[in-house]
Formats: sequence, structure tokens, C-alpha cells
Amino acid sequence: MTDTTPNTTAPLTAPVASLTAGLLLGVLTNLAQGWLPGAWNQIANSGAVWATVAFAVGAALVGRCRLPTLAAAGLCVEIGLVAGYYGYAVLARHDDLVSLLGWPVIWTAIACVAGPLFAVAAAWWRRGRTVWHRSAGLGALAGVFGAEGVHYAAVLHYPAQAWACAAVALAVPLLAARGERMRTLAVGAALTLLAYVAVFLPLTYL
Repeated sequence: MTDTTPNTTAPLTAPVASLTAGLLLGVLTNLAQGWLPGAWNQIANSGAVWATVAFAVGAALVGRCRLPTLAAAGLCVEIGLVAGYYGYAVLARHDDLVSLLGWPVIWTAIACVAGPLFAVAAAWWRRGRTVWHRSAGLGALAGVFGAEGVHYAAVLHYPAQAWACAAVALAVPLLAARGERMRTLAVGAALTLLAYVAVFLPLTYL
């Protein structure tokens, strides 16, 4: 359960603003791939970084709108990220739409789950009524970075990027868990395994 307050934001305002922000950030992540050196360009549009955007939207909106609106905003920002990233690739970089088509569909499907999930996770972290809700909310963010770190290490063989993700996965509960650090670390570790097996591992075979 999440402690909510009366709706103070128009139901469409947050999703529309989130979609707009997602479009802009999607373009930015595409550009950042050209700015960052070597394998670090993988970080620009990583799944964990995009999940953090939905988490940030949820954290910003909790208490300002009801949970369904907050979840819709998380969905919209992730859809915007996908559309902005691939839209810029086609319109500005002139990438072949047909060759790209499979990945936008895959990432849109993932966005439909990850967007609401991480937005609600942020609400649980900020306003969860039990320590387990708060730990699970923050542990979800730690877990996705942990899973991406495993992917960098085991599949892509990028040790520096793997260590960077591992550092974030540890830092999130240690810095933001508000006295529930060990519980959140445990939840994050469990969700690292779950996210890797359920999401990252299947993606390696596509």
C-alpha cells in the first residue's frame, strides 16, 4: 500500500508532460551515444538509466496525483524515450527504419511494463506504509542496475561499465534507504537476479 493524498494535478497534465520530457530525453540519449567515449556510450541509453527516468517521475509526482495517474506518467515517459531515441535515429541520422523496426517494438513492450512499475516503485519508496514497501520500491531501482552490471560483465565483457553499475546498485540503498539499508540491499540483490533472468538474459538471444 502507498500513502496517497487527494489529487492536485489534472489527470492528463502529468502524463502529457512526462511524454514530452521522454521525447526530449530520448533524443538526448541518442546524441549522448556519440558524445561518450568507447563502450561508455552503452550507458547513455541503458535500460537501467531509462528505468531511472520513470523512477524519478514517480518520485516527483507522488503526493501530487493519484497512483493510476502516476503510473500512466511513468508509462508515458518511457514511451517517449523510445519514440525520441528511434525517431531521432531515423529522422536525423537517417538510419534504416526497416532494420530498426524490431527493437522499437521490443523496447516499447518493455516500456509498457517498466514505466508504470518504476514510477509506482518510487511512490512506494517515498510514501510506502510499511518498511517492506519502502525497501521493495528502492530495491527495484538497485536491482535493475545490478542486473545491467551482470549483463555488462557476463555478456558484453565491459568490466568498467559493470563496476559502475554495481557501484550504483550499492549506492542507491546505502544513500537513500533511510535506516533500512540492509533490508533494501537484500531486496535489491534478489531483484538483480530476477531482472537479469527475466529481462536481460532473454534479450541476449534476440
